[in-house]
Amino acid sequence: MLIDFFLTVRKYGVPVSITEWLDLLKALEQQLVFADMAEFYLLARLCLVKDEVHFDKFDRACAEYFEGVESLDLASLIPPEWLVPNLIRQLSEQDKAALQKAGGLEALLNKFRERLKEQQERHQGGNKWIGTGGSSPFGAYGFHPEGIRVGQQGSGQRRAVKVWDERQFADLDSKAELNNRNIKLALRQLRRFARTGATLELDLAGTISATSKQAGYLDLQFQRERHNAVKVLMLFDVGGSMDDHIEQVQQLFSAAHTEFKQLEFFYFHNCVYEHVWRSNKRRPQDLVSVQELIRTYHSDYKLIFVGDATMGPYEITYPGGSVEHFNAEAGAVWLSRLTRHFGHYVWLNPQPEEWWRSYASIAVIQQLMQQRMYGLSQDGLTQAIRTLLQK
Repeated sequence: MLIDFFLTVRKYGVPVSITEWLDLLKALEQQLVFADMAEFYLLARLCLVKDEVHFDKFDRACAEYFEGVESLDLASLIPPEWLVPNLIRQLSEQDKAALQKAGGLEALLNKFRERLKEQQERHQGGNKWIGTGGSSPFGAYGFHPEGIRVGQQGSGQRRAVKVWDERQFADLDSKAELNNRNIKLALRQLRRFARTGATLELDLAGTISATSKQAGYLDLQFQRERHNAVKVLMLFDVGGSMDDHIEQVQQLFSAAHTEFKQLEFFYFHNCVYEHVWRSNKRRPQDLVSVQELIRTYHSDYKLIFVGDATMGPYEITYPGGSVEHFNAEAGAVWLSRLTRHFGHYVWLNPQPEEWWRSYASIAVIQQLMQQRMYGLSQDGLTQAIRTLLQK
């Protein structure tokens, strides 16, 4: 029963096990839902999806299985250059009034599939093909009283009956650009809890057990409070090329500040040398020596570098390579000292991963980090957390 549904969900990358599938079948046998597609969707998601980052994949799998649509992400089937708004026609009110509606969503979908099969090149300003700036019902940046909008930034005439770019959980996809919410979801995996301090918290399970042993006489039991035991030290690259990534790094910092009670952070520029800064203004009075960091923070801290590693290779490998001062020892020496002391470390790079091979400095940092450099994406952050948790 529902074997094809199970295989479709797996095809879209949702890690569903046989046990979870059997749980769904058992719930259906108990008639927790009956003859209601929306209720089935919620029940299936509850049983089959263990992590919010897979919600979008699950939505697309449901679309294929139940709607007969091969993929909700139809924008990926259309060459990107077809949707670039180089030309936008200005239609008069008479022109707009002359356009006819297509006859509802089903008719639109059928025509859309036909266009995808037939169209061979980019079109703009037209009234038939998938394109931009015209009166076709398919595409972006045009006008039609009833159409399908694909690949447009923001809304236009607010007349589209289907907006194919909008998926409820698209921002939780593991390949998507990070935002504050899914950064928190990823960082939460790093948290570990321990009971410390005075025994002030009621131990409910212990109280029940002790009371039962006392033949029903209440015997209150207390335990230490549960605290986040993870200690994190973050070093942020600021200035220069990192200005392009300010918003992304700010979101990471905000999420980390929320998730970790024992968080320490400092700043550097391009590469770490003998000093870091307490403030991103990098004033002389804010200088802190790296040796002091090593003396102050125990090796059980998780060390996270955040930077695009985009610089001249000499800034890493040679004494005097810094662009701001004469460093007596190479940046590579200081990075090695830090990674030797803090056994658990990673480097998070906001630079798009497809660009990494274009920069010799990134390869050098990768080698110094023992290949522990990860992209600042949901997948990259998840891999980084797993690395930090390794013994």
